[in-house]
Amino acid sequence: MADKKAPPQKTLLLIDVDCGTDDAQAIMMAVAAPNVKIVGITCVGGNTPLENVCKNVLRVLQLCDRLDIPVYKGAGTAILGHNINASDFHGKDGLGDVPDPHAPGLELLQKEHAIDAIKRITNQYTGKITLVATGPLTNLALAIRMDPTIPSKLRSLYIMGGNMESRGNTTATGEFNFLADPEAAYIVLNEYSCPTYIATWEHSCRSKLPWEWYDQWVNQGTKKSEFIKKIYAHSLQYSRSDKEEKAIVGGPGFVSCDSYAMAAAIDPSTVTKVIQCGVTVELDGKFTRGMMVLDLIDELKLKNKISVMDGCDMEKFKKLMEATVK
Repeated sequence: MADKKAPPQKTLLLIDVDCGTDDAQAIMMAVAAPNVKIVGITCVGGNTPLENVCKNVLRVLQLCDRLDIPVYKGAGTAILGHNINASDFHGKDGLGDVPDPHAPGLELLQKEHAIDAIKRITNQYTGKITLVATGPLTNLALAIRMDPTIPSKLRSLYIMGGNMESRGNTTATGEFNFLADPEAAYIVLNEYSCPTYIATWEHSCRSKLPWEWYDQWVNQGTKKSEFIKKIYAHSLQYSRSDKEEKAIVGGPGFVSCDSYAMAAAIDPSTVTKVIQCGVTVELDGKFTRGMMVLDLIDELKLKNKISVMDGCDMEKFKKLMEATVK
């Protein structure tokens, strides 16, 4: 009698977030995906101060009945200490300023520091971890400084951040995550040798969803759709305004930036096209600090060639988004 086929192994995800609204939605997407196992979530300051990030992650996990997933507190400041935040867009607490009186407290955080957790988990699951980073890359940069072997032990790295056509969303040429810690982004892009994929600001904007779809998505009547609707209400007053929609590449629509990196990690076939080249970050420019640089002519002779996402299968992406709120 033939042996039954073993069930396919789940993708092991380690997620690094600065939990604003789109990070929350990306975490929910990962929780909903049947083919992945989340081994941990590490927190970094960014969209909102670090303590808020930690609270927000725990709040999302409570919503999803997944407080069994370990959460680790990481770096609260950029490598050079010049912090920025996105409280105007995400709300002062990072989740639209709609607090939950029953949200879990910080006592549920793991005692282990995020950097130590990244080191331990990559060593424990050598060659099996897919790392998804949806905030400033401070934790990742500090981790490689403490253990230079980490990239060689990762299966892959998916990043939301940077830009590929010098279009900024925080400065004229700077995307928030990279601008929040340019030195960290520089270290990661130049020193992480594992297969690396980047969902840039422009890629996210070109893969936006119609507002009609969004309105149906958040009105499903589930506790998750209600949560999404509440936390996004603050930011939507900006993103649905005429000024914001004219500034966004490709016209009107809903953009959940971090979800594109998460979707690609869960199902790589959601990415239909990539630009593969050396990538670095400008550190010194008066107008271009934090801007991602694509070396399309190999002028810099960078050893690591990174896959910059340049196309999204919108039907597959929609299905992952729709599973998020069920």
